[in-house]
Amino acid sequence: MIVQYLWLIPLGTIVGAFGTLIGAGGGFLLVPVLILLYPNEKAQIITSISLAVVFFNALSGSIAYAKMKRIDYKSGLIFMAATIPGSILGAITTNYMPRKVFDAVFGVIMIVAALYLFITAGKTRVVKSESSVSKRIQIHFADADGNIHKYSYNPVVGIVISVFVGYVSSLLGIGGGIIHVPALSSLLNFPVHVATATSHFILAGMSLTGTIVHIATGAFGHGVRRTICLSIGVVIGAQIGALLSNRMKGTFIIRALAAALALAGIRILFMAL
Repeated sequence: MIVQYLWLIPLGTIVGAFGTLIGAGGGFLLVPVLILLYPNEKAQIITSISLAVVFFNALSGSIAYAKMKRIDYKSGLIFMAATIPGSILGAITTNYMPRKVFDAVFGVIMIVAALYLFITAGKTRVVKSESSVSKRIQIHFADADGNIHKYSYNPVVGIVISVFVGYVSSLLGIGGGIIHVPALSSLLNFPVHVATATSHFILAGMSLTGTIVHIATGAFGHGVRRTICLSIGVVIGAQIGALLSNRMKGTFIIRALAAALALAGIRILFMAL
């Protein structure tokens, strides 16, 4: 019965709030929690539950960020399309990955990502000179608070990163925001708050694709009721996280993400060894 899973709603609220705050979709928090709660569950069940919950988190967060006018839709649609092939392949690969291997890979990726974020947080982005931006996409828009966001980036780099993000996110069920947010900010010159909002928009499409593949392959199994309860929580939490983002500095958001990744990664890697 679904009643026995109602306690997952407040857990989902916490995951949704923090995941939306940093633009990571919450999967990087939810997967380690599910790994700890269900040590005997198959990897594909863990990832299918997480990806479905990430979709509802990303959808709710995207609605909130859309009202703030922080989403770069032009770039988001390009990168979302690029994630789809990788997302499909990642969801299929999960069915063939042993649980111990899954845990070890997940733990290592989280620790590496955390170190990268700690090193790059707060560093000034290098904006290319006009003579070198002929092949770059130019972005210029204002958000709901009147802040002007102007930047440019190489679309080829963004697309390659997005294909990789799509694969890793569906493979591990983490949504991909832990890679996309720092990549958008550090490599593609996106302001952090625009990166988190746009990442959420991309996650909505990407996680939906992965979830559809998991449903088609029958990976959901008996995870539907847990997914429903967690999804109710993340929809509420996503709205809270989006509101909190107005009060958080970009550097703090990135370092908070790094700290969470490091702690969870070390814990999971320790369990896998």
